Amino acid sequence: MAVKESAPSFNPTIPYEQYISPQVFNKEREKIFSKNWILVGHTSQVKNAGDFFTFEVAGEPIIVTHCTDGELHAFYNICPHRGAKVERSEQGNKKILQCSYHGWTFKLDGHVHRAPNFKTNELGKYSCMKSIRLEVHHSLIFVNLDSDAPSFPVAYQSFLEEMQRYSFLESLKLVRETHRIVKANWKAVIDNFLECDHCPIAHPGFAKTFDLSNYNIIIDNKFSYQCSTVSEDTEGASARFYWIWPNMMLNVYPGAGNVNTIQVVPIDAETSLGIYRDYSVDAELTKEKEELFTFVDQVREEDFDLVELLQSGFRSKAFENGIYSPTEHAMEHFHQMIEEALQDE
Repeated sequence: MAVKESAPSFNPTIPYEQYISPQVFNKEREKIFSKNWILVGHTSQVKNAGDFFTFEVAGEPIIVTHCTDGELHAFYNICPHRGAKVERSEQGNKKILQCSYHGWTFKLDGHVHRAPNFKTNELGKYSCMKSIRLEVHHSLIFVNLDSDAPSFPVAYQSFLEEMQRYSFLESLKLVRETHRIVKANWKAVIDNFLECDHCPIAHPGFAKTFDLSNYNIIIDNKFSYQCSTVSEDTEGASARFYWIWPNMMLNVYPGAGNVNTIQVVPIDAETSLGIYRDYSVDAELTKEKEELFTFVDQVREEDFDLVELLQSGFRSKAFENGIYSPTEHAMEHFHQMIEEALQDE
């Protein structure tokens, strides 16, 4: 009697339904983006007293200000009077913030400056815009909507230890910033970042530049990174591409402090906003930087096409989920963290 061979066993990915479901998207906002440290910006955006920028975390409008006391503060960008959004600009410099609905004004530390139609500013919990936890590490600004969450150094200790290898991080200057709407779920964008199986096919320039035969993926607690060297394997030519839970990427390229960050901001179940910032220890736009930007932009455009193509297939009835290849362990680690975060308590 012939022995029937058993089918090979593969680990399944998270269901494709999780990339298109509004219900899952809302749960991710509540369980992931409302309870973790989220990168919102860089100190160069608020380097002077009065500087501010606005952002959105888990669907909540927030504002980060550089107060006259020299400290950075984060608040819900919401007026305590009736709930209107206070500051409508993306960034700027002001001495006083004003709600355009009833004219309430606020100091840069969030406290009421003037409340028209009230005889006092002593309004209890309504005397201040609601504050949000803010921490700065290596000039990167993080906020957390959860008042009970562990501090960033506690939650991301191993990542901060890893960053100690880069002595230039505190000296970085913002050279360029670009935004891009991506018609794909935020997880699809990160999935694509976390594996390089597609690199030889989709990124010929990247595959030619970096030694993919010596390409490694390292997983740690709340982050992972991919590392390689340029093909010539010259001194100082190593590169590391970091993903930090849940939606931040930080890439360190060869050269003198060539760094960029990526923020993948979920817009809805099938749309994301990518915020790309390029840094250097020298803000001068040299020929070498222009060549690096051209290289980086090409890889990004290739990835935009990939993830939007991927998103278009998630609604198909052909498969309920995918499978992990033997080298996609960083993506599997990411998915495991998602599943743990979404578990009902």
